[in-house]
Amino acid sequence: MPTLSSNANDQTPAPNRPRRNRLTLWLVLALCAAPVVASFVAYYWLQPSGHVNYGELLTPQPVPAATLAGVDTRPFSFADLKGSWVLVSIDGSACDERCRTKLLYMRQVRLAQGKNSDRIERVWLVNDDMFPNTAVVGEHPGLRVVRAPGSAVLAAFPAPTTPTAHIYVIDPLGNLMMRFPENPDPRGVLKDVSRLVRYSDWK
Repeated sequence: MPTLSSNANDQTPAPNRPRRNRLTLWLVLALCAAPVVASFVAYYWLQPSGHVNYGELLTPQPVPAATLAGVDTRPFSFADLKGSWVLVSIDGSACDERCRTKLLYMRQVRLAQGKNSDRIERVWLVNDDMFPNTAVVGEHPGLRVVRAPGSAVLAAFPAPTTPTAHIYVIDPLGNLMMRFPENPDPRGVLKDVSRLVRYSDWK
């Protein structure tokens, strides 16, 4: 009876395992090194030229929830606007050219948000004892015009010189968090506000 040889099938050459193992090792090393290389490139060649926001970020501080009086005699409190982004201008009742420009920018920035425009409120805090210019108020439907002479609310809006130089932003939690520079570039204001609205989760 013929004897089966245990070496009958051993003539097939074994796979080149050392070479395959080395290739696998190099692939693993490349995958591990990729994040390091990417961070190196980003740090030395792709650094942003500066911060992305146009407005100056402020340390978030809640705006006092004091009750003020609107020019329509109805009570007003910033607490009632929680859930919305709020643009604020502080000016005298006469509303000079700078005041009118700020109100115009606030109106146009809100309109530019399209379907998200209802997520933005606008407030004009009148800082003297007179009633505001009715012609100016009529140019801005939906603007909340509030009398606040001597109110502690005014002290919540910091400024290098005077708060009347700026447009301020209050977040949906009721915190003052941004101030735009004096004589702002409307494109910068629009870019910042659009980004805030787009990336926030508030409705």
